[in-house]
Amino acid sequence: MQGAFEPVLFIVCGLGILGAVLALVSASKTWKEYGKSQLLMERDQDAGPAAGSAAALLERDSEIRQLLDARNHRRERRGEPPLDIDRELSRLTALQVDGQLKAEIRELVIARNHRRARAGKPPLDVDAEVAREIGELTTMREN
Repeated sequence: MQGAFEPVLFIVCGLGILGAVLALVSASKTWKEYGKSQLLMERDQDAGPAAGSAAALLERDSEIRQLLDARNHRRERRGEPPLDIDRELSRLTALQVDGQLKAEIRELVIARNHRRARAGKPPLDVDAEVAREIGELTTMREN
């Protein structure tokens, strides 16, 4: 009886592995349909407005405004003065121009100057053009 343990163990493990492979092959259709149920979130559906669109920015601003309103309620419960929601919202959503972005804009302006020189046009003032580009980004962001 002791000698039959090893062969039985290998046979049972082999049959288990074979059954698992067959179950995996037959369940491939199930995995393709996973997440398509109405009870589960479907990733292919339109999740909302396109990123960067006016509707997306409006939705973002309204959600931030709700969070700031909740923060003000907590501050009032603690006896602290409330914050100005509009000023805080404009501070949080303002365009942050860091050194890396400024350097990238500068590189673009220099490349534009090289193209202008090849076309026979006078070069632009790099610093003034960088400031103008940053100003345009800021106004685009506000609209």
